[in-house]
Amino acid sequence: MHRYRSHTCAALRKSDVGSNVRISGWVHRVRDHGGVLFVDLRDHYGMTQVVCDPDSPAFKSAEIVRGEWVIRIDGTVKARSEDTVNKNMATGEIELYAREIEVLSAAKELPLPVFGEPEYPEDVRLKYRFLDLRRETLHKNIVKRTQIIAAMRREMTIGGFTEYSTPILTASSPEGARDFLVPSRIHPGKFFALPQAPQQYKQLMMVAGFDRYFQIAPCFRDEDPRADRLPGEFYQLDLEMSFVTQEEVWETMEPVMRGIFEEFADGKPVTQEFPRIPYDVALRKYGSDKPDLRNPIEMEAVTEHFAGSGFKVFAGMIASNPKVEIWAIPAKTGGSRAFCDRMNAWAQSQGQPGLGYIFWKEEDGKVAGSGPLAKNIGEERTEAVRTQLGLEAGDACFFVAGEPEKFYKFAGEARNRAADELGLSNKDQFALCWIVDFPFFEYNEDEKKIDFAHNPFSMPQGGLDALENQDPLTIKAYQYDMVCNGFEIASGSIRNQLPEVMVKAFEMVGLSQQDVEDRFGGLYRAFQYGAPPHGGMAAGVDRVVMLLTGAKNLREITLFPMNQQAQDLLMGAPSEASPTQLRELAIRPIPPVKKD
Repeated sequence: MHRYRSHTCAALRKSDVGSNVRISGWVHRVRDHGGVLFVDLRDHYGMTQVVCDPDSPAFKSAEIVRGEWVIRIDGTVKARSEDTVNKNMATGEIELYAREIEVLSAAKELPLPVFGEPEYPEDVRLKYRFLDLRRETLHKNIVKRTQIIAAMRREMTIGGFTEYSTPILTASSPEGARDFLVPSRIHPGKFFALPQAPQQYKQLMMVAGFDRYFQIAPCFRDEDPRADRLPGEFYQLDLEMSFVTQEEVWETMEPVMRGIFEEFADGKPVTQEFPRIPYDVALRKYGSDKPDLRNPIEMEAVTEHFAGSGFKVFAGMIASNPKVEIWAIPAKTGGSRAFCDRMNAWAQSQGQPGLGYIFWKEEDGKVAGSGPLAKNIGEERTEAVRTQLGLEAGDACFFVAGEPEKFYKFAGEARNRAADELGLSNKDQFALCWIVDFPFFEYNEDEKKIDFAHNPFSMPQGGLDALENQDPLTIKAYQYDMVCNGFEIASGSIRNQLPEVMVKAFEMVGLSQQDVEDRFGGLYRAFQYGAPPHGGMAAGVDRVVMLLTGAKNLREITLFPMNQQAQDLLMGAPSEASPTQLRELAIRPIPPVKKD
């Protein structure tokens, strides 16, 4: 028999009854039932219940073992009685009667509990991550993460893509987030950078003729932690294709992503045909470029119903500023003053002056509007609002006024708040869509100049002609995002592969041709020698896994994450370098200047 096990802790079944077996694992818990000891033994695969009665030669050993000790058990498989079968366990029809127990490794008193998975301070969990990872939920999440990545690789290979690895040590990029720099020992005073993404390399591969590339790519960004991104590093399903339009990228990747979601959705519905929503439409309907389509509320402009009305606040804003619009946020079933007042109070807690509303109820056989706004604008306008929005008695509507670019985010938050309060969203599904036609440029208020809105390597719609003859703020990009349940899970574009278009685009944000050659020399040179039209995208592995596991935090789907202060508490990183290391690298640390 094998030194440590003939079976894993998940392998034994009723067909094994009568067999003499050996299993090894961690003591999940020990229970004393009237002098008979029950040991739940756990390994990576599952759990087996072990029985030690006082007559067993293993009983004395069972009395001393404690939680998380590693032990080997030899014993005989027996069937459980009908009333003790545990249908929630794969091994629930059997139990192992122990003959011999060997302690392979004892455990000190635990700094955090494994059994039961109670809430525990995050700093302790991260410092003792090796224990935290023994917890069933986290352990399963990590396994599922690996399975999802394997499925991504499988589906991409089936789709005709080939996986290639791009460099980890590369040149610093002046665009995007802050780089992690790596000092060069051989070239003192010079630095490599860890890649924020393989963007330029994958485009160079298209120029080199590799056509369909993909990679599960590690990416590094020295930025502050966010709710949907861990500090330091993250992984993405990175891909690029040659001789494609953006529609072909969508048609290629939509079934891949849909299939992955369906495979790991545990039966939850997944969108079959992803809606393609223009960026401008998404902002107006949902108040976000990453809308949660599980929420059925769609906002509409109702400016005409308030123009010249008796509600002087809105009417005055409309008259004095042609950019002002009034947006309606319809709320089915929200037609009570109590709910409307709660929404108004919430808006005030967000720093807003309030949230105007109308709610409808049935009076004398007809639907009538109630509330201060209804009284001020009159019955006819109130009815016009209700008719436009398709509302009935028992429904409500909230109103936001001003210049849309200044209030759309708040309107989107109010939309989500109303749906959550009223239980309108079907949370038990995965609602996916494409957001398309992003703006190519935006106006930078701080620097008072035009800037790239998203990826500077995207192709502007209209090409060079648009850059030369069109208002820059009206130019769209062949840029697109994939969104699921309110999270951006992928972003991509058709790339600009023409050097003259590349130079012109960067000139419009204040960079010269020489700047382009200095900063993006490899890509710029490559475009001089026959670059095919190409495009692609990158899907965030961590976000996809978080959605499919139902985790609320990215640290719940990552093996060894940093904390919110970008520290690895387990390994003690970042740490100070020794004087010898610093001398080899020709580096002298400069202490940060203390702020008064």
